[in-house]
Amino acid sequence: MAGPLSDIRVLDAATFVAAPFCGTLMGEFGAEVIKIEQPRTGDSLRRFGTMTEVGDTLVWLSEARNKKSATLDLRTREGADLFRELVAVSDVVLENFRPGTLEKWGLGYPELARINPRLVMLRVSAYGQTGPMRDQPGFARIAHAFGGLAYLSGEPGRQPVVPGSTSLADYLSGLFGAVGVMVALRHAERTGEGQVVDVGLYESIFRVLDEIAPAYARSGFVRERMGADTVNVVPHSHYKTADGIWVAIACSNDRMWARLAAAMDQPGLAQDPRYSAPHMRDQHRAEINRLVGSWVGGLALSQVLAVCEANEVPVGKLQSIADIFADPQFAARGNLAELDDERVGPLVFPAPIPQMSRTPPRLTAAGPALGAHNEEIFQNLLGIEQSRFDALLASGVI
Repeated sequence: MAGPLSDIRVLDAATFVAAPFCGTLMGEFGAEVIKIEQPRTGDSLRRFGTMTEVGDTLVWLSEARNKKSATLDLRTREGADLFRELVAVSDVVLENFRPGTLEKWGLGYPELARINPRLVMLRVSAYGQTGPMRDQPGFARIAHAFGGLAYLSGEPGRQPVVPGSTSLADYLSGLFGAVGVMVALRHAERTGEGQVVDVGLYESIFRVLDEIAPAYARSGFVRERMGADTVNVVPHSHYKTADGIWVAIACSNDRMWARLAAAMDQPGLAQDPRYSAPHMRDQHRAEINRLVGSWVGGLALSQVLAVCEANEVPVGKLQSIADIFADPQFAARGNLAELDDERVGPLVFPAPIPQMSRTPPRLTAAGPALGAHNEEIFQNLLGIEQSRFDALLASGVI
C-alpha cells in the first residue's frame, strides 16, 4: 500500500542528520526521497559511527533508510543544471550548507522557485539564514551549548556534560523541519506558492527548554545544573535501589506525592506542612530526596517497581540498550524493527513513529549504497541517454 506521502518527491541535498532527518521521516510515510551526494565520497554520515563491512556505518544504514542515492556535483555547471532539472519535477529540497553556498552555485531559492513556484525548501544551518552569526559554522554540540541545554546538563558545580546524545539538536531540527515542510506543502496545495523553511540548530534546542525564558524575563531567575533533579518539582529524580539499579520517580503534583508517601508507608508526609505544597517541597528538596532515596535504597528493584505500581506512582528503571532489547513493552509496541538488508544482512533499527491507525509509517530499506539509484534517477526520471550518462560519469559530475 502506498504511503500518504507517495505523491511527494524530496531532493535531500543535505549532509549528516539535521535536514536529512526530515527526509527520513517523510520517507517513512511514503515520500520518494532522493539523496543527492558528492560523487565518489558521498555523505560524511557514511563514515560517522560504527563501520560495517560494506563501507557504510550503522548510523548511515539507519538514518538514510527508505532513501534513494544519486551522486551529483552541484559545484559544476552541468551538475547544477541537472539539479535544476530535478527541482522541476520535485516538491521539496532539503539543504544544510553554510548560508550563501547554494546562492554561490546559482541554486538559491529565488532561482529554483522560478523553475518550480510550488517548491518548498528546508534550510537548516547552525544559526539560521539571518542574524549576525548566520555565516558561522556549527554542529549539534555547539547548538546544545548556544541554545542553553549544555549549561543545564550535569551535576551542580561540576563540568557540564553531553545531554544524552551529541546529535540531539540534529534530530530535533529535522523534526521541526518536517513540521515546517508539511505545513508549507499544505500551503502550496492551497495557493500554488512554495516557501523557505528556515531552522537554526540552536533554535530547536532553545524551543524545548520549558519555562526557562519566561522565568528569566519575569524574575531574572537563571536555572543552574541540578543533576538528576528538576526545577520546581520534588521528588522528581533518580534513586538507587538496594541491588544497585537506578530508577526514576516522578511526582509532579500533590496527588502523586500523596501516592508516593503511601507507597513509602509514611502517609503523614503528604499532610506535613513542610511538604504539603509544591513550593514547600521545593524548599525542602534535600530532605525529601534523602527520604525517598533512603526508602528506595532499602528495597530491591522488583520491590520498588511493585510497590510504586500498586500505588500508581510513576516509576521506571533507567534502561540500557540491553534492557531495551529485552523489554516486553518495546516488543509489544514493535519499537525494534528488524530488516534484512541485501548488503549487510539482518539489522535492527528504532522503528518508525508515530504509530497510526490508517496510514502507518514503514521501514522498507536501509541506507543505500553510494549512487545506487543513478540510472533510475538520471536515465529513467530525467530521460538522459546512455551516452550522456556515461560522459557525466566519466567526468565526475555524477
